[in-house]
Amino acid sequence: MPEDTDNRAVSHIELTTFDEEAVTRAARACRERLGGPPTIVFAFVSPDWEQRLRTFAEIVQIEGHAPRLVGASAIGLAGTGREDENASGFSLLFLRLPNTAVETRAVDGGDLRDAEAGMPWPRILGIEPDQFAGWVVLGSPPRMESDAWLSQWNSVYPGEPVFGGLASGPEPERMFLFTESGKTDAALIATRFLGGVRLGGVVSQGCRPIGEPYTITEVDRNILVSIGRRRAFEVLEDVYESLDETEQSRARGNIFAGLAMTEYKDDYRRGDFLVRNILGGDAMAGVIALGAYPRVGQTMQFQLRDRDAADEDLRIQCAGAQSRYGAPFAGLLFACAGRGARMFETPNHDAGIIEDVFGKIPLSGFFCNGEFGPVGGRNFIHGYTASAAFFLNP
Repeated sequence: MPEDTDNRAVSHIELTTFDEEAVTRAARACRERLGGPPTIVFAFVSPDWEQRLRTFAEIVQIEGHAPRLVGASAIGLAGTGREDENASGFSLLFLRLPNTAVETRAVDGGDLRDAEAGMPWPRILGIEPDQFAGWVVLGSPPRMESDAWLSQWNSVYPGEPVFGGLASGPEPERMFLFTESGKTDAALIATRFLGGVRLGGVVSQGCRPIGEPYTITEVDRNILVSIGRRRAFEVLEDVYESLDETEQSRARGNIFAGLAMTEYKDDYRRGDFLVRNILGGDAMAGVIALGAYPRVGQTMQFQLRDRDAADEDLRIQCAGAQSRYGAPFAGLLFACAGRGARMFETPNHDAGIIEDVFGKIPLSGFFCNGEFGPVGGRNFIHGYTASAAFFLNP
C-alpha cells in the first residue's frame, strides 16, 4: 500500500457546555474524516470549560489519536463560514501533515524576560532560523507583560511569519492556554511548521487611509511633534476637516496612525501601513501621542476605521492572498473580540468572507484579546484586526 503523503485537514465547531460524549463524537469523527491520525490539533474552548480541560485534552488525544494539542480560551468561536460569540462550546482543526516538521514550544514569563534582556531566541527555543518556516503563536495576556520580545524575534527569525492570537475571556483570570497535558502556565505556545506545508495568510487591520501620506519630521519617543514640518495636531485637524459630514461622524474616536513599513514605494496602499492607536493630542502644543515609536523620515498617513472600511479591507486582503497563494487546504482565524457583530451588526462576518473567497475550507479560530500577524515583513501584535493563517501545499 503506497504511503500517504497528502496534507489533509478537518474542522469541527459545536456549541455546548462541557459534554464528554459530544467531544468524543467530534474527535472520533474528525479522525475518521481525516483518514488517519493528525499531526497536530488546534482547539479553542469557551472559558467555562476551564475546569474540564484535562478531560477534554485526554478525549481528543485518545479518540482523535492526537499526539499534539494546542489551544486557548475563547470568548467567541469560529468555524467554516460561521462565528459564535459569547457562547459555550469548542472549535477544532485537525491537521495531517506527513512531510512537515512540526515543533511546539511552551514559553514562560522568564523566557520572555530573558529574550528581552538579549538572550537569543534560538537558544531559548532550541529552534534554528529557516526562511521557509512559519509560526502559529498563542499567547496568555496575564503572563505576557509586553511585546518587546517580538523585536528580537523578528531579527533572529527573519522572513518567518507569525500568525495567532491572545487568549480571551470575561476577565484576565479566566484567560488560559492549554496543551495535550491540560492547562499550562506558559506565556506563549509557539508552533513552527517547516517542510511539506507553506504558511501564508492575511492581516486585515480594518482601516482605510484618509488624507495624504506625510513624512515625519520630528518625534520625541512616542510623541509625534511635526509632520511635513507642520505641527502634527494641525495636520490631523486638517485631515478631519477634509472628510464629509458622514465620515466625520464615523471618525470620532476611530482615527488611527498608519506608519509605513517601507520607504521604497511611490504609491502606498492599505497593507503597507502598520496601524497604531492615537493615545491623545495636545492642541496647544500641537503634538499627538501614539501607541508606537515613530521615527524621523518615516512616512505616515492617518487611517479611518469603521464597519465599511473593515469589510472592504478584509475582502481586498483575501482576494490578494488568493491571487498570491491559490487555494489553501485549511485555515485558522484570529479575530479581535471588538469585531464580530459588535462592529458589523451581522454575524459570521470574517469567517463568511473567508468562505466567500476560498470556499468551504476546514477553518477553526476564535475571538482574541490581540492578534499576531506580519506587516511589511515584520511580526506585530495588533488590535481590531482579523489575522488568518492559511495552510498551503508546497
